Amino acid sequence: MDEESRSLTERLRAESGGGARFERLVATGDLDELAGVLTEAGQPLWARELAAFRLGLAGDRRAFESLVLLLNHRDPQRCVSAAHALARLGDPRTARAAAALATNELRVAYALQPVRLLAELAAPESVPALITTLRRRLHPHDPYRRVALACVDGLGALKDTRARPILNEALAHPALAEAAVRALARIPRQRGGRGAGRG
Repeated sequence: MDEESRSLTERLRAESGGGARFERLVATGDLDELAGVLTEAGQPLWARELAAFRLGLAGDRRAFESLVLLLNHRDPQRCVSAAHALARLGDPRTARAAAALATNELRVAYALQPVRLLAELAAPESVPALITTLRRRLHPHDPYRRVALACVDGLGALKDTRARPILNEALAHPALAEAAVRALARIPRQRGGRGAGRG
């Protein structure tokens, strides 16, 4: 069990109060049983999260919709766990969904994990979505500095030359300047770095 799985299990054990139902969902190897939790009416949120997380780690795409909903949840811990599972799910829809969440200004308060997931996925959607999200954060008194920093860090990790202009703009913002310098240092000066020129 990896650290994120252990953290989720302990969090949901406390949330659910433990008991036989919880332990059954933790232990079962029956993916159909887990998938049933996602479709049965009246299931508590902890059960849906546990089932979706375990299905995601198993690469079962029946978890996709539930994990995307959790990725944009108001509870940051649920977002972290959902991003962890989505990164391992291997569903081709994941990057597009994360990009839609990251660039939705109505939900920007919950965009941190979608942004980090985009950087981890390194998908064709990742760089354009991170550039768009960061550009919107570069106005005075923007309250979402953590989202902006995650965009800067993600663009540095992706090493795509298309990010250079927006990272140069970020240099003018004191809260982002140090991270932008680090990110720019990781990006090749000539075209041809990883992802360069991808549409």
